[in-house]
Amino acid sequence: MGYAARITGTGSAFPERRMTNDDVARKLTEFGLETSDQWIQERTGIVERRISNVGNEAERNSSLAARAAIKALEMAGRQAEEIDQIIYATCSPDTPLPSTACWLQQKIGAHRAWVMDINAACSGFIYGVVTAEQFIRSGHSRTVLVIGAEVLSHYINWQDRTICILFGDGAGAAVVERVAPRSRRRVLASYLSSDGTLSELLIVPAGGSALEVTPERYAQNLHKIRMSGREIFKVAVRTLSECALRTLEQARIPAVKLDWFVPHQANLRIIEAVANRIGMSMDQVIINLDRYGNTSAATIPTALDEAIRDGRIKEGQTVLTDAFGAGLTAGAMVFRR
Repeated sequence: MGYAARITGTGSAFPERRMTNDDVARKLTEFGLETSDQWIQERTGIVERRISNVGNEAERNSSLAARAAIKALEMAGRQAEEIDQIIYATCSPDTPLPSTACWLQQKIGAHRAWVMDINAACSGFIYGVVTAEQFIRSGHSRTVLVIGAEVLSHYINWQDRTICILFGDGAGAAVVERVAPRSRRRVLASYLSSDGTLSELLIVPAGGSALEVTPERYAQNLHKIRMSGREIFKVAVRTLSECALRTLEQARIPAVKLDWFVPHQANLRIIEAVANRIGMSMDQVIINLDRYGNTSAATIPTALDEAIRDGRIKEGQTVLTDAFGAGLTAGAMVFRR
């Protein structure tokens, strides 16, 4: 192994608008549906989420990512001109063409970088960091900017109570850099998986080349998220636990030696079940779900950034991240900060 990779900087950004559970309940009454703050909190752990105004260019996907990227670069002590590569994880891009990574490159002035989007939904940030690590280990790249950013409110069907209570918008970023192969502070292990047989459990049916959005399909909300909630819950707990345990096995680190667990922020009950299965206390789990909801690819980098900036995650500590998403995609990573 010629080189190793280390996360040297993180950043996050959110839209201004806060939408509380009471706001959601009021909106649902417009469609003859009922819910309450208590009902949502008991089932998800979410209190509020942020919603982008995409008519405001400052709150588009790439604009949120630019704010997060600038913060991450500042923490890492790097300039945009030093970035070799941008890996942008999103399933809610600014445009189908070009990639949202291209819009971000333009906005931050990363002129030397080559860029790409990846769509692994909620697993996207872990996929992105692991991909960056491979380019760094091979000697191809020295400094990589990894983004996880979403504007999922664009895909919410407000006539589906199981969907509209969950998702929010936001962006997280990490600078991943080359370090010596035996550096103590580096990415230690990772495990990625996917199962395409479960693709229809979480899907936006129309809008791609397979199914055009016609007026009829628009009226049927086929361009919005559809989810099989109960099935997703069962698969999520099993998959997240398996990914975490396989990664810890590769790293040869027992769960009791971990300092922190930063899981995908999908549902508090899922997080509690996974933490219990892998043998971690909830006191060691980083949570921002209550304030931001499920921001898909942005959940892990935003939670990670918050915990680093408020001093919970300290230099030299060992962190496990773990995610699952539509596809079904999944992955986990252990690193030492």
